Amino acid sequence: MLLQMRPSYIISLLSVIALILIGPGCGKRYAPNWDSLDARPLPQWFDEAKVGIFVHWGVFSVPGFGQYSEWFWYWWQSAKREEFVEFMQKNYPPGFKYADFATEFHAEFFNPDTWAEIFKASGARYVVFTSKHHEGFTNWPSAGSWNWNSVDVGPHRDLVGELAAAVRKQSLHLGLYHSLYEWYHPLFLMDQASGFKTQYFVARKTLPELVDLVMAYKPDLIWSDGDWAAPDTYWNSTQFLSWLYNDSPVKDVVVTNDRWGNGCYCKHGGYYNCADRYTPGKLPDHKWEKCQSIDTRSWGYRRDMKLSELLDLPSIIKDMVNVVAMGGNYLLNIGPMSDGMIAPVFEERLRGLGAWLGINGEAIYASKPWRIQTENSTVQVWYTAKNSTVYAIILGWPPRQLLKLTTPRISGATKVTLLDYPNIPLKWAPVTQTSGLMILMPAMPVSPGNAWTLKLEGVA
Repeated sequence: MLLQMRPSYIISLLSVIALILIGPGCGKRYAPNWDSLDARPLPQWFDEAKVGIFVHWGVFSVPGFGQYSEWFWYWWQSAKREEFVEFMQKNYPPGFKYADFATEFHAEFFNPDTWAEIFKASGARYVVFTSKHHEGFTNWPSAGSWNWNSVDVGPHRDLVGELAAAVRKQSLHLGLYHSLYEWYHPLFLMDQASGFKTQYFVARKTLPELVDLVMAYKPDLIWSDGDWAAPDTYWNSTQFLSWLYNDSPVKDVVVTNDRWGNGCYCKHGGYYNCADRYTPGKLPDHKWEKCQSIDTRSWGYRRDMKLSELLDLPSIIKDMVNVVAMGGNYLLNIGPMSDGMIAPVFEERLRGLGAWLGINGEAIYASKPWRIQTENSTVQVWYTAKNSTVYAIILGWPPRQLLKLTTPRISGATKVTLLDYPNIPLKWAPVTQTSGLMILMPAMPVSPGNAWTLKLEGVA
């Protein structure tokens, strides 16, 4: 017989333990309701970071097939999509189960230090790694996931722990992706059948695993997902977040997103993800993040991906600049292979992004949206600002080396430089008596990203 322990009781018990082990929380206390939790200031590091790397890796990386390959089990088992059913019939023997893929998840070439070096070279300031996707397989030795975790089967390694250590050696912030639900867990299916009037799965699986991740790895960010199946009251999200913000060992630095229950996204939580690949049409009034995959058809690795289906470097930089100018963070996703290798084409994109940020990062990191986000005069321009300095990021080189900016208000102290040549002021003339600049650009410096940044000083 299953004994139902209410999740709120678990969190209350954890709060008591935390008070004993860690001591009482300092400063404001956050009650387990959205009014209180939503009022928590976002830790400053996240807004300043601007760029992160998302990593989708799990048992789904073994078949590595089809659109949204990280949903392979569901497409094959429940949706019975024709291409997935045929793939299994052609390539695997009758009676082969999805769980059998776990024994082929060897990760034999996984070198966490190599991964972390690539992430550092990309210019990212944080990494969000999949601790558990909807398939339920945990990339750490979860006590609630016996024989369905990366230590008991497959790699026989604590993938979360190894990558966490490597990422921190590179002075990057650690984020952990965690799916609240699991497609085929018996306790979740039992709760679902009750209309979510019971909470066996939450009490025995979801909350203990979330707390375990926090206590064991002390992440700077929790990227929650898989929330849409049930309301936040079923997940006991507000009780967990109250503990996280008040008494956990990461209470002062941790950042959370908005996927904490059906109806929560774009409304409650730390920063907003809203929908996947969310791109607002106007400047939002709340901190947000766009997650975007280099492979436009999948978050997990696909062995059948084509080059034409991948974002090229100019597209990535254009997308990132748009996001940052609109006040967001850019979380760029890769799906490693099941053997632990990052596909060379993904590595090439990440290193290319880092090379661009090495020159132009001054306009990205710790920047703020300007009073005008974009204009399209000579070429498309996106603006960012930092203190009294304005940055105009141009996408494409202007014809005849003349660039017209209509928005900045000029002054006697106006100075224009190109970040490629930071010590050489550029010649410019006013468009009107008070605003606008016609800038004579220098010889075009190389930019594989097809984007350059002008630094504007002394403009209103």
